Amino acid sequence: MSLPHSPSPAPPADAHGEALKDVSDAVLWLSTSIVHHANRVRPNPTGMKVGGHQASSASMVSIMTSLWFEELQPADRVSVKPHASPVLHAVNYLLGELDENYLTTLREFGGLQSYPSRSKDPDPVDYSTGSVGIGATAPIWGAFARRYVDTTFANTGPGRQYSLVGDAELDEGAVWEAILDPSVQYLGEVVWIVDMNRQSLDRVVPNIAAGRLESMFSAAGWQVITVRFGRLLEELFTRSGGPALRRRILDMPNPEYQRLLRCTATELRDRLPGAEPDALEIALLLGDLDDATLLAAIRNLGGHDLASLREAYARIDDTRPTVIIAYTIKGYGLPTEGHPQNHSSLLSDEQYADLANSLGKDTTRPWAKFDADSPAGRLCSATFERLHRDRPTMSTPPVVPTDLGRTPPAVSTTQAALGRALLDLSRDAPDVAKRVVTVSPDVSSSTNLAGWLNKVGVWSTDERRNWFDDDRETIMHWREKPTGQHMELGIAETNLVGLISELGATWSRWGQPLFPIGVLYDPFVERALEPWSYGIYAGGQSILVGTPSGVTLAAEGGAHQSIKTPSIGLEQPGCVSFEPAFAVEVEWILMDCLSRLGRSDGTSSYLRLSTRPVRQELAAIPADPAARERRRRHVVAGGYVLRSIDKPDVTLVTMGALVTEILSAADRLDQLGVAADVVCVTSPGLLYEALQARHGLSDGPSWIVDQILPAHRAAPMVTVLDGHPHTLTFLATVNRVPTKSLGVSRFGQVGSLDAVYEFHGISADGIVRAALDLVT
Repeated sequence: MSLPHSPSPAPPADAHGEALKDVSDAVLWLSTSIVHHANRVRPNPTGMKVGGHQASSASMVSIMTSLWFEELQPADRVSVKPHASPVLHAVNYLLGELDENYLTTLREFGGLQSYPSRSKDPDPVDYSTGSVGIGATAPIWGAFARRYVDTTFANTGPGRQYSLVGDAELDEGAVWEAILDPSVQYLGEVVWIVDMNRQSLDRVVPNIAAGRLESMFSAAGWQVITVRFGRLLEELFTRSGGPALRRRILDMPNPEYQRLLRCTATELRDRLPGAEPDALEIALLLGDLDDATLLAAIRNLGGHDLASLREAYARIDDTRPTVIIAYTIKGYGLPTEGHPQNHSSLLSDEQYADLANSLGKDTTRPWAKFDADSPAGRLCSATFERLHRDRPTMSTPPVVPTDLGRTPPAVSTTQAALGRALLDLSRDAPDVAKRVVTVSPDVSSSTNLAGWLNKVGVWSTDERRNWFDDDRETIMHWREKPTGQHMELGIAETNLVGLISELGATWSRWGQPLFPIGVLYDPFVERALEPWSYGIYAGGQSILVGTPSGVTLAAEGGAHQSIKTPSIGLEQPGCVSFEPAFAVEVEWILMDCLSRLGRSDGTSSYLRLSTRPVRQELAAIPADPAARERRRRHVVAGGYVLRSIDKPDVTLVTMGALVTEILSAADRLDQLGVAADVVCVTSPGLLYEALQARHGLSDGPSWIVDQILPAHRAAPMVTVLDGHPHTLTFLATVNRVPTKSLGVSRFGQVGSLDAVYEFHGISADGIVRAALDLVT
């Protein structure tokens, strides 16, 4: 059904109000045209769907116009609802922040991205969005990061962190994990604006329970501002029959209201009064309205009323987070408005021409800007000047030492080595340690961070007394202060990776690099993977530590035993993964990972650590300084030869905790007359990249492959790890040798370490059997 464009009620009769209305119409036109051109004008030889979201954009036009052209300040940052990216580009174009040539490139290679992207869009984007719930919560973690930089390194100045959220996005559980974190209630700079259009992708949501949402936000300590109706409806409610009309609109189901948006004025006069006893009062009130006013009134929701939005912004309480629930219409101002399937619908050429006529636009000149001397043109220029943001002065990250030179205990775990390395760093390189921020979800003690936490303290918005400071039996001291370097969240892994992603973006936002390290149980890396991966995509550089890991955590059973995480580390873009076998390797690897952070070409890292005690003399670290440095270089490049035999019959390859089993198997094979080289892999991802480079498929270095698997020492290969066996299988292709790949491809079992290893075939017995199968 195609209806004529119904403009919003006239703004206040003043020059600014008229100019703001003109800008709002221009934003609607431009955002619609950006999608229209991508789908209806630009050649599409493949016939594949391009897509776009004209209706979802239209519901945000008034909110974003009022926000940018009246409310925002230079230090404010905004996370834009993913499907409203054309609105953001339209606003940036009017402000002179986007070249006209890009307006025809939505979803084209090298052009405007499908959803706002900090790293890939050509115009200013404060937060990358696109994955449901992640972009919505990012400003919360951005507020944490800004405050941390502000109290530790440099004054970032005041600034709100806005999040423009679709109401359907509130179905995402990660949103509520963030809202309910106890620390969030102290972040007064956080402001969410909910686009309450009451539609999802497929339908009108029948019972969206806005009142329940208001109560949930309020219970979490948020200020709740609801912008339900615009000024026209509010004025009608004061007339005779007005209270009855208000009750009627509030009480009707969402689908019924949406259906009224598809009605003519005549149909409205018949349907809107309803069948209640006060229907006559409503009918009499409607009888006093002309058709244009009646059509405008039924659409006069608060999220489209510029004056109502202005009043809502003026009520924001900056002492606590605020949510503005703005009632809107999906597709507002378009022929598709209110239709239950308008989510991905596109205007036809005829509908597009009708829209142009109603807005006073020209389809042959869709990108025309305002005359610079017009009121709207002057408003755009003034807004550009007001929102101008200087590029931050970049602070160069401090040089990270490569080797702290400590001798680990005789028996140690890689997990314990992490805490010791952080403490050593604070003594040997305090300028580097000062930029380290650790984050964990209530597992600081069980992941060996207690010593570090005691030294640096816990970050909080203000200083809080530690009531157990004088308790002699308290080992971990919880000293909360604004200068603390450890952040503890509730048990919500998505919150943790969201926070380290924003802490890892401070170098680009405020010029101050931080070195965030998130620590969580390795089995839950998969739960955190999507938001962390998206954080990397958005430019957040961080270190994620999964510990303890694998079926080596035998007594915990299958629920706490990770299987796929080595593959995740191998395959995650923008990330280098490591799984060290010995304590000294943890130190070397951590220093290498820290050196990758806080710069334009930086990368994130993933460390998979273990609670398996390992005899450290097995590492056979060379005493000679040059030989030690050569081992370190190999470790951070992806692997090293742990044991070399003159003429190997078989090559045994392992990584992480199974180094004990592989060396035991090598000794037993030697007794059987089978000579075995032992190679220890620290990063399968780096080795794979090196192999790709050798084949001319990437530009990285390839030397490490030749160092650890030289062609003249090629022999049948057994690979074994505490994870899925395919992680190391590719190594057999280096010299095209026969191989057997051992690992974990079934859910884990509870039991002793020996029993669990035997169950999965990764014990020393299993390695010996596999080797003998290859050589006999």
